[in-house]
Amino acid sequence: MNKINRVAIVGGTHGNEFTGVYLIKKFEQNLNLVKRPSFETLTLLGNPEAFKESRRYIHQDLNRSFFSQDLQNSTLTGYEAMRAKVIEKMLGPKGKSQVDVIVDLHSTTSNMGLSILLGDLHPFTLQLAAYLTSINPEVKVCYTPLEQESTLLHSLCDFGFAIEVGPVAQAVLNAELFQKTESLVYAVLDYLERSNQGIIENINSPLTVYRYAGVIDFPRNDRGEIKAMIHPQLQFQDYQPLHPGDPIFLTFDGQAIAYAGTSTVYPIFINEAAYYEKGIAMCLTEKQQLKNS
Repeated sequence: MNKINRVAIVGGTHGNEFTGVYLIKKFEQNLNLVKRPSFETLTLLGNPEAFKESRRYIHQDLNRSFFSQDLQNSTLTGYEAMRAKVIEKMLGPKGKSQVDVIVDLHSTTSNMGLSILLGDLHPFTLQLAAYLTSINPEVKVCYTPLEQESTLLHSLCDFGFAIEVGPVAQAVLNAELFQKTESLVYAVLDYLERSNQGIIENINSPLTVYRYAGVIDFPRNDRGEIKAMIHPQLQFQDYQPLHPGDPIFLTFDGQAIAYAGTSTVYPIFINEAAYYEKGIAMCLTEKQQLKNS
């Protein structure tokens, strides 16, 4: 990794995720909080119109709007499609970004604690993730292998990632999680500063990574309506092992539905409110140990 010159911190990519929004507002009022000697730090409120209305988005999910073809498509005129083009001009272009690192701040209604979401396993981001887990055991690291180009905002640069914190309700501030997210942002910036100074020690202990393995939707009737809820034994059990045969859903008349998979998995984003419209009851991950070198 060459020297880091510019870092972007983005909050409010989803307008009803207030943790990131109000951290950006705090940083903009006192840039010294995120200023570091060896690089420039930019702050950006991702979706200001959605924030004004306390909504996730106006026309479409901004964090699914950064596919290269869409960014170049002049016929797409919805608010988020246009906003994505503005953001790409500020931080991109995609593949040749003006910034070296993007930190995109998110919150979730699921019990994700402090999570780092990676789009690749580059040694630099793995070392950063290993450092963050070494100083704070609450931090979990998720990785989504990409079969095609990412549409996420942080994919505008090679070393972009998301911080996901929860549980916190939509359009609500949780002081504890706000402070934990703020501390994690400072830890990231401090790491990048020390990396530029060449004083980073490699973390040689194995790094636990939760690798995305798919999604499960709620059971539905022939009209597409949900006919079962997350089972009480599974609610808020993000990152905990789910074994074949464990209860996963509960019908409205009290019948348990078991997990029908053939191997143990580790669900995340369990009962995430924003994912109901996406047909996702939870995401499944596989737990892996990676060596750092």
